[in-house]
Amino acid sequence: MSGTRDRLIEATAELFRRQGYHGTGVKQIVETARAPFGSMYHFFPAGKEELGAETIRRSGAIFGQLIGYFYAAGTDPVAATRMFFDAAAQTVHESDYADACPIATVALEVASMSEPLRLATAEVFESWLTTLDTHLVEAGLTKTQARKLSVSLFSLLEGSFILARATRDHTHVRAAGRAAAAAVRTALEKRATRRADPAERFPESRRSPAT
Repeated sequence: MSGTRDRLIEATAELFRRQGYHGTGVKQIVETARAPFGSMYHFFPAGKEELGAETIRRSGAIFGQLIGYFYAAGTDPVAATRMFFDAAAQTVHESDYADACPIATVALEVASMSEPLRLATAEVFESWLTTLDTHLVEAGLTKTQARKLSVSLFSLLEGSFILARATRDHTHVRAAGRAAAAAVRTALEKRATRRADPAERFPESRRSPAT
């Protein structure tokens, strides 16, 4: 029976990416998963909303692993950023602009309509940002700097997904990737410059001599 539950979640994830939450019906989910109709409510008594929240969390965890893959320890974060966006652009293009972020499509629909689904999307987004924060801190940024940069990269990615799908032009994602990589490079260079400044390393040197 656990296989049936997994198939329901996998089918829902695929349909959500392509059709969104409201465009996906329970009957379609069950048929795509090749599951008995009653299994839907056996595993998810609260229905589509409960299944949707679980699907968001499951898909979010899988997507989050990609962040860890590209930004592995010892990887140049500038190059990793460029490769991450390039891979995203390729995925959007190869799926004929139907397969972008597995969470954002749903988040845009349900954030003001379903609190359980809003919370699920918020949790996933926060987990992605935290993962990216960790890698940027390892690269030399402070936690505050890392969070600001993570939010910028995330916004560039999701915004470029929307533009690419609307215009059917994946080069927008690549352009966003170049901007994102430049932002990472600038942040790291600024941090390196500040660390090289004696006044940054030894704040007391900024004080005026006692008279």
